[in-house]
Amino acid sequence: MRVGIPRFQLWGGSHWRRLRRGVDHTWGMRLTDFWSRMHRHFGEAYAESWAKDYVIADLDGRTVEQALADGVAAKRVWRAVCTVVDVDPRLR
Repeated sequence: MRVGIPRFQLWGGSHWRRLRRGVDHTWGMRLTDFWSRMHRHFGEAYAESWAKDYVIADLDGRTVEQALADGVAAKRVWRAVCTVVDVDPRLR
C-alpha cells in the first residue's frame, strides 16, 4: 500500500466504506434486499423454511441457503428463485 493515500481511495471509496460499515452486499443486490423480497413473496415464516429446504436446479442442486453460503451472488440466487416460483413482477 502506498504511504499517504487513504485505503478507500485505492479500492473505490464507497465500496470500502460499505465494507467497513459491515453492509451485506453481494454483487449487485444486498442480502437485506434479497431477504426482504423473499419475505414479501413467501411470508416471514415460510421464506426461511423454503430457503432451507427447496433445492433449485439452476443453483447446481443447492438450496438458497447453501448457495448464499457458498458465495453465489444474491442477484443470481434471486433470479433462480424467480424461475422456480411465480414471483410478482414488482418484486423481480
